[in-house]
Parts: sequence; structure tokens; C-alpha cells
Amino acid sequence: MTLVAAPAPVPAREAKPRGSVFPGRLVSLDAYRGFVMFLMASGGLAIAQTAERYFPHSHLWNAMKFQVDHVEWGGCALWDLIQPSFTFIVGVALPFSIARRRAEGQTVGRLVWHAIYRSIILIALGIFLRSIGKPRTYYTFEDTLTQIGLGYTFCFLLAWTKPRIQLLALVVILIGYWLGFALYPLPTAADYQAAQVAHPFYSGFAAHWDKNTNLAAHFDRWFLNLFPRQRPFNVNGGGYLTLSFIPTLGTMICGLLAGHLLRSRRPPDKKFWTLVAVGFLGLILGEIFDRTGVCPVVKRIWTPSWVLYSAGWSCLLLAAFYALIDWAGYRAWAFPLVVIGMNSIAMYCMADGGFASYVRDALRTHLGPYRVFDCFGNFRLIAESAATLLILWLVLLWMYRKRIFLRI
Repeated sequence: MTLVAAPAPVPAREAKPRGSVFPGRLVSLDAYRGFVMFLMASGGLAIAQTAERYFPHSHLWNAMKFQVDHVEWGGCALWDLIQPSFTFIVGVALPFSIARRRAEGQTVGRLVWHAIYRSIILIALGIFLRSIGKPRTYYTFEDTLTQIGLGYTFCFLLAWTKPRIQLLALVVILIGYWLGFALYPLPTAADYQAAQVAHPFYSGFAAHWDKNTNLAAHFDRWFLNLFPRQRPFNVNGGGYLTLSFIPTLGTMICGLLAGHLLRSRRPPDKKFWTLVAVGFLGLILGEIFDRTGVCPVVKRIWTPSWVLYSAGWSCLLLAAFYALIDWAGYRAWAFPLVVIGMNSIAMYCMADGGFASYVRDALRTHLGPYRVFDCFGNFRLIAESAATLLILWLVLLWMYRKRIFLRI
């Protein structure tokens, strides 16, 4: 991981955005990435806590509360789209990154070693962030960074193949992972008890994808105990799994295909409508597999149907950003998001590494005695969260102005 000053950009096929320190970048992709990281860093702007404390009987506030938290198991809320969107964007950016590095004269061998290096750093960074506050290194491989790191090199190698090969790889991954779960024995009452599951989420064939009783959960009870731990690993409380990196790779491949589309010479309208069509197709297929019980849509274990469903939403969101920013040319409004998107790793580390908590505690220490946030009444928690997020953004703005970017 390095802090670098931005070099002179290599001209790309997209039009130059005004005011960007990287004139050749696809601004819509930076804005989309910034939007995703804004959601992650905001922590939901304390909407859930405000709803619980001040508006427990409001249908509107309870609806907003639902959207800023992860669903218990099956289904999808806005918050569940953060990780797949970030993962999807990694795939979208790959064709642009490879083209830029090749234009700079980097060899294929150097690019491959950089991909391997990046995978290792992402995995190590994920473990490091998860170990903060723990008495010893906490080896876990289910968080966003480690999941991307485990699959990144494979996605990079696929980026050199033709789109039809990438699509074939996606199909093989989804069907193969589905078969692995479908052929694993259905859980019994004893299995649920051993897995600390109070009640099953599914019955019948869909129970193959129930919490902590599936194939990948069985794998983790062996794999995670190979590492030094405070106590033997049994189950993950949230049901998250190491092997989810396999279908997560499928999400990156979906992004890779979208990246090839955006780099192609097709007119902007065809790019937009292709993303929209593919997006709705993903949503429809995911819903069909979920409603028929063939494969439930479960983000926590990254089911194949979740890959299709979340990729559908990612395509639609990317299409919207692309249409507004790079097609229609409305770029000025996206500047705050671009500032975040061009330093996404820095924002991730600040939000997930404790700096955001430090800022929030500092605000309470220095402004609390003066009851600054109390003037917002029932919205004081939201105001406090917004102020914390603003400070994080100002740090990124300073880095942007100084052309300092945290890269892996």
C-alpha cells in the first residue's frame, strides 16, 4: 500500500471531466464508487438509532431503518448492496487499469505480480482491520477486503481473455457453487442446535442454504481452526463464510464484463441500454431462483442467485451514473462523490479502522458540554453523524487537492 502523488494521466476514450486531477478517468465510475463508500462510511447516519429512540411507531422511519441495516438472512435492503457494489466496481475498473498500465509500458509479468501483490495486501489489510481491539490477530476471511483479495488475481487473469470466456467462467462458478451446496446433506435438528441457530430460515430444498448448516460453514469449522485463535472456531455469528469468495469472484466477473462494455467503441446510448437490460435480467433471474426455492437470495453467504440479483442492481446503478455524468455531461454535482471515490481505500480505512469513531468521540468531548447538537432535537444523532462524515470528507478533499491517493 502506498501514498502517491498523481502522475500525468494517460488519455482514455472518455471525455475529460472538468476539474479532475485525472482527466482521462471514467468519472461516473469514480462517482459510483464514491457513493458506495459514502454509504459505508456514513454508518446509516444514525437513522436506525433515531428511529428506535424517537420514532418507534412511525412507518416511514421504520422503513428507512430497514434500508440502513443488513437483512437478517434472505432478501435485500439498500445496505446489503454496499459490498457487492464495491466488489462489482473492482471488476469494472480492471480493463481501464490494465489498458493504462500497458500504455505506460508495463510488461505482462509485472502486471501479474502486481495483481498477486494487491491480493495479498487486501487480505492482510482485511485481517488487520478486523483485529483492531482484539488481544491477538483475528484470522477471518469473510469481510469485504479479504473476499476481494482472495478472488482478485483470478479476476485479473480472466481480464486477459475474451468476454465469452469470462461469461463461461461466471456460469461455471455459479453452477458449481450451487451444486456444492445442493448436494450437501440437508440440516437436521441436531445440526441447527450445534450451529446455534434458534430457528431455521428455510425448509425443504432451500434449507441447503440455511445459516451455519451448509457446506461452506462445515469448511470453516475445519479451515479457520488451522489458525491460532483464542478459542476454537465453531460458527460465525452472522453466518458469513470464507468460501463466499468464490461467488464473490462471480460478482467481479460481472463487473469485468461491464468494464469491457464501457471501454468499447459502442455509442453511449447502446452502453446505457445494455447495462439497463442486463440489470433487469439479473434482478428477474435472482427473483425467480429465490421465489421457487431453487436458490434463495442471501447476501451473507453470497448465494449464486445473490450474485445475479446484486449484479442486476449494480448494473442499473452504474447505468444511472454513466448516463448522468459521462453521457449527458452533468459532472459538477458528482464532485463530492468523486473526491471519495478516488480515495476509496483511505475512506474505507478511516471508517473501518477506528478514525471515524475517534472523530465522533472528539466531537462529543469538545462540543458536548456546549450542547451544540442538542439544538437539532430528535435529529441530534443524525447531525452528529453528518458532522463526523463531513470531517472525513474534508480529509479526503485535502488529499485530493494535494494529489495524494492511497493505492494498493
